[in-house]
Parts: sequence; structure tokens; C-alpha cells
Amino acid sequence: MKIKNVNIDGNLFLAPMAGVTDFAFRSIAREYGASFSYTEMVSAKALVYDNKKTKDLLITLDNEKPVGAQLFGSEESAFKEALKLEELEKFDIIDINMGCPAPKIVKNGDGSKLMTNFSKAREILNACVKATDKPITVKMRLGYDKDVSLDFAKLLEENGASAITVHGRLREEFYSGQANLDAIARVKQSVKIPVIGNGDVVDEVSLKRMLETGVDGVMIGRAALGKPYIFSELLGKSIKVDKFSILKKHIELLSKYYSKEYLSTYMKKHMLWYLKEEKGASKVKLEICQEKDLDKCLNILQEFFKK
Repeated sequence: MKIKNVNIDGNLFLAPMAGVTDFAFRSIAREYGASFSYTEMVSAKALVYDNKKTKDLLITLDNEKPVGAQLFGSEESAFKEALKLEELEKFDIIDINMGCPAPKIVKNGDGSKLMTNFSKAREILNACVKATDKPITVKMRLGYDKDVSLDFAKLLEENGASAITVHGRLREEFYSGQANLDAIARVKQSVKIPVIGNGDVVDEVSLKRMLETGVDGVMIGRAALGKPYIFSELLGKSIKVDKFSILKKHIELLSKYYSKEYLSTYMKKHMLWYLKEEKGASKVKLEICQEKDLDKCLNILQEFFKK
């Protein structure tokens, strides 16, 4: 598929997930067939204020081209200034988060809260489109507490968005129930720009259902937790998966930039996700949660996956 002037070899996207889709995770997902990936969401304002932790979120690896950066915020001036920064020059696409449901995000008027303020969403999008020649995409939900997806999608198209990703739920639903595929289909029919469907795609069957809505691409989020190789499965490829080797590579890539002390804490959740579909893993999960040393955690996991 093509988003403005960016060619994407395939239609499977890895969702930007805060605290999850670090550069190592994205790189591994790309190796297993993800067509495109965005950074986890990055505060436009924090970038402008030269926050180091925020800039670290923009680290990318060579196999991530083309690659996108996702920004969030609710001040058009911050987006405008952020897009002037050299840290964003390497990215092919800039995405604006207008869909995140997290309380700490919406309480500041960011994420899905922007779907209650059409004028603010328009101002932010206009500022970004005018600030760069790169494609500007938007990730949205169906609405905040009511479905406004058709009107919102049209607003995005009319104000220069090059593509839209639609998660088929309202903000108030968070991740409960089932994604509304009919609503995603209606959004696709209402605009001419590419639409990427998001929500509940976990296997080839659910992928087929999503594609039947007519969307141009499909974004995978929670189903990729501890499973960056899911893209190969969705593509129908027969692969031999060595979870421990994948996890070890994940850590090795991150260790080039982060300390062992930091990774000992950060990687805990990833380790638990890699264990989530494993039988008899409850004891090992407890051991991982209690162990503070990264190498010891790896030894525990290595022994478990040998079985």
C-alpha cells in the first residue's frame, strides 16, 4: 500500500504501544513480517523541551525503514515546533495519537479526548500538515463516549491527513467487548484516503474478518505482546519459534543503549508476556517477578523453555 509518497511493502502494521514497542521489539516484529511500525507515543511538548527519556523513544534500527513516529499532545504549537527537530528527520511518516484511552492521557486533553474537540483536532492536524512535507496520519477510535467516527474521519481527510487508523471501540469501552468492524467499514466507505483497521486481530480468521471491512491495512496491538512473530503467523508462514532466543535478542538489542539495572525492571513485563501462552508457567512467572537480577531471570527462563 501507499501512504502519500511512502510505499509500504505489505499491509500489516505493528501498533504503537506505550512502554511496549521499543526499537528492539519493533525490529524483531519487522523481521517476522510486520510491514510498518511506529514508535510508541511520544510527547510533542517533551520533545520540544529536549527531554532525554522522550528522545530515547525515537531510537530506530536499520531494518525499520520505512518507519513512523507517533506524537501526542493537545497544543498545536508543540507539534509545530517538534516537527522542526532533527530527531524527527529520519522518520518517513508522522502519526498523531487521537485514540489513546489512558486516564493520564485524556485528563490533559490528549489522545482520545481530542475526539470531543473537533476544532482542537483540526488545529493540531493543520499545524502538522503545514510544518512538514511528510505524510501525517492519525490514530483514532470511534469516539469518546459516542460514535463520531464518520464526522471525525471526514474532518481528518479534509484537513490533510494522509491515512487514518481506526480502533473499533469508544474510549469509554477501553478494550472490553468486541471491536465494531461494521463501524470501521463505514469509516472506510466515507473517505478516500487509506484506512487501517485496528482491534481484536489475533489470527488468520480474525485478520480475514478485518480485511472484509475493506480496509487498506490492519494494525496489530495486544496480540503481539510477547509474540512479535505473530506477523509470520498472520501471513500464513510456517515458522519454528524459539521464544527464549527471541527474548534474548530483544534484551541484547536494548542493552546497547540501556543499563542492565534498567533492563532488569523494564523487561519484567515482556518476560511475562513471552510466558503468557505457556503451560505450567505460573511458578516461573512468580520467580521472575521476585528476582531482581536480569541474568538470573534469563537463567530461569532458559531452563523453563528447555523443557
